[in-house]
Amino acid sequence: MLSIVLPKGSLERATLQLFEDADLALSRASDVDYRGTIDDPRVADVRILRPQEIPRYVAEGRFDIGITGRDWIEETGVEVVSLAQLHYSKATARPIRVVLAVAADSPAEKVDDLPRAGLRVHTEYPALTRRYFERHGIDADVVLSYGATEAKVPDIADAVVEITETGRALRAAGLKIVDTILESYTELIASPQAFADPERRRAMEQLRTLLEGALEARGRVLIKLNVDGPNLDAVIAMLPALKSPTVSKLFGDDAYAVETVVAKREINTLIPALKSAGAAGIIELPISKIVH
Repeated sequence: MLSIVLPKGSLERATLQLFEDADLALSRASDVDYRGTIDDPRVADVRILRPQEIPRYVAEGRFDIGITGRDWIEETGVEVVSLAQLHYSKATARPIRVVLAVAADSPAEKVDDLPRAGLRVHTEYPALTRRYFERHGIDADVVLSYGATEAKVPDIADAVVEITETGRALRAAGLKIVDTILESYTELIASPQAFADPERRRAMEQLRTLLEGALEARGRVLIKLNVDGPNLDAVIAMLPALKSPTVSKLFGDDAYAVETVVAKREINTLIPALKSAGAAGIIELPISKIVH
């Protein structure tokens, strides 16, 4: 039913892992194959292409849905339907930032400190960058960069527009950030034509539910325990939860079964503390999806 295009390159591994976690595992002949299949009746075809191209292909209706970054949606300037922000990157859940950077010893501290004309700017986002400088009334000479952009200041460029998660690589290259142009998450996008079809839209929403549920479950575990009535309030007070813990009376005893979802990073200190507070029979279970 749906044709899907997924990003090749730095996002590829993280995206395929997300689909696997969502029970939408991709099968292909080899790791370098550009075609794949997903054993799901809602998925007819899967391609893996460069994220820079995906917004345009989805907007043109060549694919029904795709995954790419907001940075490339803004760069291409095409019209697509954003179904969801998927908070993951190649390694983390942080967004990337498209930033304006200059030499660390430059007197400029903000974009308005830069020359109004003759500014040499290199970037992988020429359209986005030109629109940015036009808004600020700066006549910049914007040149497409094919990589190693941060190495071009000061000999080749006066400034660069580049992506970063932490800014560490830019600082290591002797640059400083003077403005953030865009904050970009990975997005699930749809073709406007496909989204207008009720049956395909319903399939899109179902796939979105699976992907978001898999992301929501990351870093969380289900904890179950038993506790005597006199210790119940103390144990409940220690439990962080998505909502309220589930508490059930145990048959024939003044005791209760309690279960809730907690952050995995807290479990190493939480379990001993719960035991000290009177909890027993503590079980920690992995979670594959959380759907609200």
